[in-house]
Amino acid sequence: MPHPPRTGERTPAEIEAWLTELGLEAVERADRDGITSWDLVLDGHRRARLRVTLILDPALALICWAHFAPPINDSFRKSYRKLLRWNDELPFIKFSISEDERPVLVAELPVAHLDRHAVGLALARQLALADRFHAESVEWLKAGGWATAAPAASAADGAGHGLLARYAADLAEFADQAPSA
Repeated sequence: MPHPPRTGERTPAEIEAWLTELGLEAVERADRDGITSWDLVLDGHRRARLRVTLILDPALALICWAHFAPPINDSFRKSYRKLLRWNDELPFIKFSISEDERPVLVAELPVAHLDRHAVGLALARQLALADRFHAESVEWLKAGGWATAAPAASAADGAGHGLLARYAADLAEFADQAPSA
C-alpha cells in the first residue's frame, strides 16, 4: 500500500497529470515497492521511437532513462570515447552504459525541483539530443535492428514534436551546435 506523501514528495498521480498536460501517454506503467515507472515512446525530427522510462522514487527523484541505442557491438573503446565526449559537451544530462552494454541517456530530477516544466524540459532535452546525435548513432541503431529512418510524416503532429516545439527556446543551446564526430 503506498504511503502518504511527505513534505517535498511527489506522487505518481502528479507525474501522470503532468504527462497528460504535456500531451504524453505512457505505453506501460509499473509499480513496485513504492517506486513507479512509466514507459513513453517519442518521435523527434530525426530520431524515431525513442523509448524513455520515467522512474519515480517519491521522496528522492524522477529519473528519465532514455534507451538511446541497442547494446554496442562495435569497437567499444571508440563508442565509449564518443559517449564521454558528449557528456563533456552537455549540461544536466548524461550518457552511460547499462548492464547489457546498451547506451542510455539519463536525466535525474531531484524531487525538490520537480514540476511539470522540469519533466517536460528533461524529456524534450533527451529527444533533442537523440535528434542531434542521430547521424552519429545510426550504426548502433542499425546493428541492433532499431529504426533508423526519420519518423513518419504523421509523427510531426505527435507528442514528441509537441515537446520540442513547447521547449524550443530552452533547447536553443543544442540548435546551433554541430554534432561532434
